[in-house]
Amino acid sequence: MKRDLLTLLDLSKEEVASLLKRAAELKAGVNTSSCPLAGKSIGLLFDKTSTRTRLSFQTGIYQLCAQPIYINRKELQLGRGESIEDTAKVLSRYLHGIVIRTYAHSSIENLARNSTIPIINGLTDLHHPCQALADMLTIQENKGKLEGVRLAYIGDGNNVVNSLIEAAMLTGIDLVIACPQGYEPDSKIFKKALSQGAKVEIVTDPEEAAKDADALYSDVWVSMGQEKEVERKKKKFRNYQINRNLLSMAKPDAIVMHCLPAHRGEEITDEVIDSSQSVVFDQAENRLHTQKALLEMLI
Repeated sequence: MKRDLLTLLDLSKEEVASLLKRAAELKAGVNTSSCPLAGKSIGLLFDKTSTRTRLSFQTGIYQLCAQPIYINRKELQLGRGESIEDTAKVLSRYLHGIVIRTYAHSSIENLARNSTIPIINGLTDLHHPCQALADMLTIQENKGKLEGVRLAYIGDGNNVVNSLIEAAMLTGIDLVIACPQGYEPDSKIFKKALSQGAKVEIVTDPEEAAKDADALYSDVWVSMGQEKEVERKKKKFRNYQINRNLLSMAKPDAIVMHCLPAHRGEEITDEVIDSSQSVVFDQAENRLHTQKALLEMLI
């Protein structure tokens, strides 16, 4: 039976723990001599531009001895009006899995419903589960655990935050989100987390969130597709910057995280992102290792 990863909750707690263990092994070079996906082809269907998602998946697929096939919607009949349903059925005859990076989450749900092969969410406007997996591996590497770690997210309540909330549900991370009123994460995801006893809190004061945090996390204030909101959001978020002052309120050994790309001088300062406490580029690398473990699990 085929498995999809549309949101992080498509995995169980046990599967997340197993996946992170395998990712750590892959990173360390343990049991990497086999070719688990030999002879298989994985499609990368991207509607949004990408650096980390595209390159980490292409590299990981190749390292697992499979063939990555990059697919631009504009180069398919999909771009000329063919339905996503028909496209899904055709691609299922050629490929062994699809990674999709798109806008509306309903698009990926529709693709999954009409595919007979695994569908992996490389990013939608609502979720970014592959980023959250890399984030968990990064925290685990630096803190030795996930349960009880206080993670303070400072900024917009976007797709990254929605997946971090689900990560808190699955791992026991203590997540506090600081964002301006009106920019909170998805209310359904937040309420579900609370109903299941997850330690997730939303505040408006960045200093309150940062106090005694084990990790500070930020993302851009303006996501792809929100370009018309640049000036308005810059005004709203001007106090939601991870800088030296905010970092001083966290624990002395706190780590600094960012999913990249970073708009230096806006949501995070050069001084912090380039500091010894920054694990930003470890996060980026860990996209490769966690996604390889995910591909082994699903394909």
